[in-house]
Amino acid sequence: MLDWTDRFYRYFARLISRHTWLTTEMVTTGALLHGDRDRFLAFDPAEQPVALQLGGSDPEDLARCAALAAAAGYSEINLNVGCPSERVQSGAFGACLMAEPKLVATCLAAMRDAVTVPVTVKHRTGIDQVEDYGFLRDFVGEVHHRSGCEVFIVHARNAILKGLSPKQNREIPPLKYPYVYRLKQDFPQLEILINGGIGDWPSIEYQLAHVDGVMIGREAYHNPWILVEADRRLFGDDHPLPRRRDVVEAMLPFLRARIAEGVPLKHMTRHLLGLYQGMPGARRWRRTLSDPAALRDNDPEVVRQAARQMEEPLPRAA
Repeated sequence: MLDWTDRFYRYFARLISRHTWLTTEMVTTGALLHGDRDRFLAFDPAEQPVALQLGGSDPEDLARCAALAAAAGYSEINLNVGCPSERVQSGAFGACLMAEPKLVATCLAAMRDAVTVPVTVKHRTGIDQVEDYGFLRDFVGEVHHRSGCEVFIVHARNAILKGLSPKQNREIPPLKYPYVYRLKQDFPQLEILINGGIGDWPSIEYQLAHVDGVMIGREAYHNPWILVEADRRLFGDDHPLPRRRDVVEAMLPFLRARIAEGVPLKHMTRHLLGLYQGMPGARRWRRTLSDPAALRDNDPEVVRQAARQMEEPLPRAA
């Protein structure tokens, strides 16, 4: 989720849920090896547990990047073999790698040899017009056998490599949940997580009756309050649930610290827009936190004031 699950969003999400596993936006090996390494690896210790997701297809480069991520303190390294973007394909990685399970296995094995933290892989049920479950089964079987990887995160849709945008690839190819359930039955020793089209707690709990875990992407971004129930429902932590206002107050010191480092407030408040999703006055909250005039002075107090407004009665129409 490029430009979405950056360190600002992840810190915010951690204030809502103490235990949910967080994952970075995908970082390519080229960006990490030849770009601003400190920026790509930066995270706050409070985010833990957090995984770094890598994109690449060169085993040596992936091993070097995995070692850098582990040294930086990440709890897991994930290889993205699910992104359908044509821009990613031009670099010979992402979902197109599902056609090359031996290469995927070699990449994962190199990463596993370079670190002691878990190395996982995220992929699709298939590519293009491949509808046979056997393709998915054989991909997972070969990758596991050759690399030793034990955690597979499956976006339960095919990736259409040509003709569909990444957004269309999240919506048009039909969901194939039964394929992922069958995968768990065929590989009971592996940890199988499911992703795609899951956006409420009844759906999450239904999925967990069939697989080992659920990854939620855009729903957790647009409606982050869905995470507030995770600690109690999934991790046995019955701590008092925070209020949205509590999360805002806890976020303020982080905002101030990042502003002191030169980060514009607007780069962070965009990740907070969904906090009041579905609540009366949510539009007012979003409008304030995306208003250039309100954010111009880089004063986080505007966030506190917006939260206070959410506790006031909405003005009645004339």
